[in-house]
Amino acid sequence: QVTLQESGPGLVKPSQTLSLTCTVSGVSIRTKPYFWGWIRQAPGKGLEWIGVITYSDSTYYNPSLRSRISISRDTSKNQFTLQLNSVAPEDTAVYYCVRDNNDGRYTAYDYWGQGTQVTVSS
Repeated sequence: QVTLQESGPGLVKPSQTLSLTCTVSGVSIRTKPYFWGWIRQAPGKGLEWIGVITYSDSTYYNPSLRSRISISRDTSKNQFTLQLNSVAPEDTAVYYCVRDNNDGRYTAYDYWGQGTQVTVSS
């Protein structure tokens, strides 16, 4: 019943801003205790946590990406958005939106979008 769906451009030029939106169905993004986040996987590399936005609209970002990241939400549409500034080819990856269960005893990303390929190229 809970589904997440990414949307946004598949191709972005270097130095531009990437904006991806995740549309959530089946649960409000304001529901405690859940966090809503972004994870990516570049070719040949492992999963990289990007950041999250909480049910109360706080944000937490990967320190290695913090200066370029903004995550926001639109509760009226039950959506949250990733903005990644100044993209470079190294940002090419499959981007997933996820739900973080925010369980104090174990962390799980219990729902995932299908993923969207983003290629940074001129």
